[in-house]
Amino acid sequence: MKQGCAGGDRGRAGTVVVVGAGPAGACVVRRLRACLPEAPGDGLDVHVVDPYPSHAFERTVRAAPGAVRVHLHRERAAGLTGGAGRQRVELSGGTRLEADAVVLALGDHGAPPSPAETEQAVFAARHGLLHVPAGQAADPGPGLLPAGEPVLVRGVGSAFTRLLTLLVTERGGRFAGGRGGEPVYLPSGDEPLLYVGSRRGVPHQARPGHRLAGPPPGPPRFLTRDTPPEELRRAVAKELAYAYYRELFTAHPARTRVGWDDFEAVFAEAEWGGREMRALVTRSVPRFADRLNLDRLERPLHGMRFGDLAGLQRWMHGYLAAALERRADPAHGADLALVHRVLSVRAVLAGREPDPWFERLCGFLAGGPPVSRLAELRALARAGVVTFLGAGMRVDQDERSAAWRASGATVPGAIGARALVEARLPELRPSRAADPLLSALRARGECRETTGLLDVRAADRRLVTGAGDAHPRRFALGPWTAVAAHPGDDGALPGQADAVARAVLAQTAASLVGAAA
Repeated sequence: MKQGCAGGDRGRAGTVVVVGAGPAGACVVRRLRACLPEAPGDGLDVHVVDPYPSHAFERTVRAAPGAVRVHLHRERAAGLTGGAGRQRVELSGGTRLEADAVVLALGDHGAPPSPAETEQAVFAARHGLLHVPAGQAADPGPGLLPAGEPVLVRGVGSAFTRLLTLLVTERGGRFAGGRGGEPVYLPSGDEPLLYVGSRRGVPHQARPGHRLAGPPPGPPRFLTRDTPPEELRRAVAKELAYAYYRELFTAHPARTRVGWDDFEAVFAEAEWGGREMRALVTRSVPRFADRLNLDRLERPLHGMRFGDLAGLQRWMHGYLAAALERRADPAHGADLALVHRVLSVRAVLAGREPDPWFERLCGFLAGGPPVSRLAELRALARAGVVTFLGAGMRVDQDERSAAWRASGATVPGAIGARALVEARLPELRPSRAADPLLSALRARGECRETTGLLDVRAADRRLVTGAGDAHPRRFALGPWTAVAAHPGDDGALPGQADAVARAVLAQTAASLVGAAA
């Protein structure tokens, strides 16, 4: 039995229901299996409910040991009832499952399609094209994307990272060590040719591979939950700059001309972006590379125009190389301080109507892949599997050629393709979800939203009720939840799943002990 995982003799089998068989659900089952490899007694029954289970889950089921018995129900979870005791999950076909704990591992499905998405689906059906809608980028079967043919991909965030992982594992290509330890992609020849663009045009920032050298910056100073919407962006920018410069001044004083106390005193009173603020930074931070330029950081391709795709690819390779170097170098710890601050700002803003600009910024700075994944993306681009289309990507329906055409603000011309993948998350809000289980929980006050998503307790992902209490037997993880942890810890899906699995097994063991007593 692994340290920290539940176990022990049982009078009956423990029962867990996992709603959702996508990446989050599969990850939970894997962690339950890892924490319960050779359980004595009757083991654990895991009922997974999903009308459309993704390929990764089927592999997980095949690999599950006897101690963890997985039962797949190809139905929808129609309802969830039960107080602090055992839970009851009602399925769309009328079956009722009794459980010691329930995990809501809902994927990106369940969000109603927008009118534009509906129009795209109709266009694809009319011309026999491939269309993968938002939220399903990690779900296509191994042979769905055509080998050797162009595929348009809109989005370079977390959904795009999942798509690349699927592409590599299912198509036979592999990464090998190259010069200087950089990964080199060795294609199998079965890969599609991905033409990738987005609103911003560059992938999310990778999670730094080091820790802060200076002390934590503390809670936000210039922003509160009641900051007016018209002042939000300036207040957020000042918060981020405060944390960034605090780490730079305290951890690397040789790169500044004044002490932190003197800088802070003027910074706190100066208007963000004003003449006094600019003058303060210019005279206090001598190296241009050490000065924070939020506009350039947030929109690195803004105002740039290349003559052709080749020129953009050269720039992107340089951009990715520089990003990888900064993320691996502790000398750039101020970047990490900025990431910590954006997450603490998000916590302050919990419960407010989400601001689209801030949510995009939060995802870009704090929701990116590990450094290793960004290095693999660069390797795929160098191998010609991925071609970047730049910022301001738009996709038009070309009836004459019966194909999609992608264009943007960064390079002239357009790329045509018969396949389109929306590698982005749909707008996920429980209050707008078509899912009957979420709708019923919300109507009864048994869940609540924060920043437009399900509120869960950060430590173990227990579902938070409308009264603010953490439910003892209900857990949630995945894109519907609002928890955003600090980079490098449990913010990634495997870490979330591990925390859920351990809490679920502890709860199951407690239920079994109580039943035996």
